[in-house]
Amino acid sequence: MLECAPSEFAAPILPMQTRTIDGNAIARELRAGLIRRVAALAARGVRPGLAVVQVGDSPASRIYVRNKIKACDEAGLYSEHVELPADADESTLLGRIRIFNSDARIHGVLVQLPLPPQFAAQRVLEAVAPAKDVDGLHPANLGLLTAGNPRFVPCTPLGVMKILEHEGVELQGRHAVVIGRSNIVGKPVALLLLQKRATVTICHSRTADLGAITLQADILVVAAGKPGLVAAGMVKPGAAVIDVGINRLADGKLAGDVDFKSVLGVASRITPVPGGVGPMTIAMLLENTVMSAERASATRNSL
Repeated sequence: MLECAPSEFAAPILPMQTRTIDGNAIARELRAGLIRRVAALAARGVRPGLAVVQVGDSPASRIYVRNKIKACDEAGLYSEHVELPADADESTLLGRIRIFNSDARIHGVLVQLPLPPQFAAQRVLEAVAPAKDVDGLHPANLGLLTAGNPRFVPCTPLGVMKILEHEGVELQGRHAVVIGRSNIVGKPVALLLLQKRATVTICHSRTADLGAITLQADILVVAAGKPGLVAAGMVKPGAAVIDVGINRLADGKLAGDVDFKSVLGVASRITPVPGGVGPMTIAMLLENTVMSAERASATRNSL
């Protein structure tokens, strides 16, 4: 686990007005634009379709899937939700994915993670057709992202970038620090920041002197999965802080990886948890699905 005593990194804390970024409001703006694009597709006889496959009955996964299906309905997308029991075998899951891969009504296929332990998650993700991988986690799509020619960008990193763009945060030449190295968030968001000509440092559970590095960050993206990891003494005054973490505490409340209250007055802007990056992740899933439908429609019309 990432360990750092905030008191070890005594930076001068300059009082300032910290802007709390409203991820819900940004997501609503983006979804309004998507509704117009869905209407344009409808005029051509196309309705974007998303298939979500869920294995097991995890309460958290159930909430996430319900929110995704609701968002599809509100934006005018077609959706299918397949639930498999936790003891389903891998061949059944792969068979469902193959059906959706070949279904012309479906433009995006999403397998809700995490999967039960008997599944090889990487093999399952690789079964999704790259052209329908709206989660952006297929090796082919991660490779295209690395090459700077993305087809689908993973939803949460894309949401982070949209937030920074909306907030007018200058990236070129700035030092961005990312805490977390997962394929879902850390690595993709680092690549996206690099493509915007930021200087990027990736930190993780073996990083020494974490606070000394985060104090250099003009943009700090935290996706470590440890509540309250980053406090005021680890944040450069005026930095933009994007908290991707979402942790359920013993009292049932949600908390991010950043000690939100302590960072107020230090950061120039910060995303709250909840209500920050989370709504953007769902909006970007819709964005990727609509984009997939637009590509499929353009291909069909060119034949």
